[in-house]
Amino acid sequence: MKLGSRIFSAFVLICLICFFYPASHFIKDLRMFFLESVEDPLQDHATLLANLVGRQMEENRFSADELYLVFDRTYSRPLSAKIYGFAKSSVDLRVYITDSSGKVVFDSRGRERIGADYSNWRDVKLTLKGEYGTRSTRLSPNDPATSVLYVAAPIVVNGKTAGVLTVAKPTTNINTFLKQEKARIRKLWYFCAALAIALSFLVSLWLTRPIKRLTRYANDVRDGKRSPLPPMGRSELRDMGLALENMREALEGKKYVEQYVHTLTHEIKSPLSAIRGAAELLDEQMPAEKRSKFLSNIRTEANRIQDLVDRMLKLSELEAQKTLQHVEPVPMDTLVAKVIESKAPILSCKGLRIDCEIARDSNVQGDPFLLHQAVSNIVQNSIDFSKPGAQITVRGEIEAGGFSLSVDDEGPGIPEYCLERVFDRFFSLQRPDTGKKSTGLGLNFVREVAMLHRGEIRLENLPSKGLRAVMSLPV
Repeated sequence: MKLGSRIFSAFVLICLICFFYPASHFIKDLRMFFLESVEDPLQDHATLLANLVGRQMEENRFSADELYLVFDRTYSRPLSAKIYGFAKSSVDLRVYITDSSGKVVFDSRGRERIGADYSNWRDVKLTLKGEYGTRSTRLSPNDPATSVLYVAAPIVVNGKTAGVLTVAKPTTNINTFLKQEKARIRKLWYFCAALAIALSFLVSLWLTRPIKRLTRYANDVRDGKRSPLPPMGRSELRDMGLALENMREALEGKKYVEQYVHTLTHEIKSPLSAIRGAAELLDEQMPAEKRSKFLSNIRTEANRIQDLVDRMLKLSELEAQKTLQHVEPVPMDTLVAKVIESKAPILSCKGLRIDCEIARDSNVQGDPFLLHQAVSNIVQNSIDFSKPGAQITVRGEIEAGGFSLSVDDEGPGIPEYCLERVFDRFFSLQRPDTGKKSTGLGLNFVREVAMLHRGEIRLENLPSKGLRAVMSLPV
């Protein structure tokens, strides 16, 4: 499982444990909360009415008939009350009174219950014992929505318990309130769940975004791209990124030195051997013409070593740059025209023709000196591999948000196995004219310039004959 998925799953699991699990239990216990909120005022009502009836009994003024009259009028009186979205149309409160033996002396729901024995009912039994008496009874045993809550209070006459007064209230209204409240809680629950999941997803993206940047950076380093270290903020990932950058520089430096020492000694070995051999032969007696030839060979090989060293110094300086030092708008049409103008003597000497067409206003942000050197190397390569009297075609156009420069020649092309190796240091093919190889640093220099400009260079053989070099640069 990916790190982002793990973080997202962890957040969702935390939400389930810390929020949704308690919330589900809260909904289950919500009915109990409503019953508790109803039981408290019922106890107040029962105590108040019990004291009122006890007072009347002490003064011999208690009359069940008058109490029936009051309740009959109360039940028959029309009622219209809207309580938090619930419409109440009648009084559903019930009151019954028992004597000290538990026999009913009054029941607001009908006189037919007078004389019934309620002494075993929990509310009456506990109250007569001096304890808190309450009970909940279902009218339909299998339907919890039909339960009625009974709360009792003792009737005290002259300091003694003369009976029990019980106030009863159906929970149907509670069920209505509970249904409405559960619906609201579930809506809020679903909204919070969706919000928590969305926030968890965003947090996982936020946490893994620097890691993905660091991964892309590591892949670019593996592919040899010149990518700067991405911004990591001030987190521990920034320290890890800097450590990776330092490690990359150390490894590249070590590898760079090893490769350069190996390749440089290999390339210099041949001209040094030629110089040493010519110098040894000069110690012998020989005609002046032959001596002059050996001296010319020494000069040629020495110049070759000097050219190799100069080019390597320039290339090593370029490779040490992580970013461009001088950036400005570079008009590529003007730059290519200057490069072709500088090659005019060589073109004339070989009788080569150049067909050049560069789109106007094709400006590239970059270093004009490095771009000039890169284009010059590409054009020079085409000149070296072109036969006398051949044509070189140069095209430059804006496409897909970048500038593409292509240089086609009519030379022999490059073997397929060499198309990638030609960009390696010191790899070179024999020139058709002289049969000699170059330093093998020109195309490597071009690739470094292209990478510094976040572009690329590629070579491809043309279908008929010749080679096409394409350098793509972002505009």
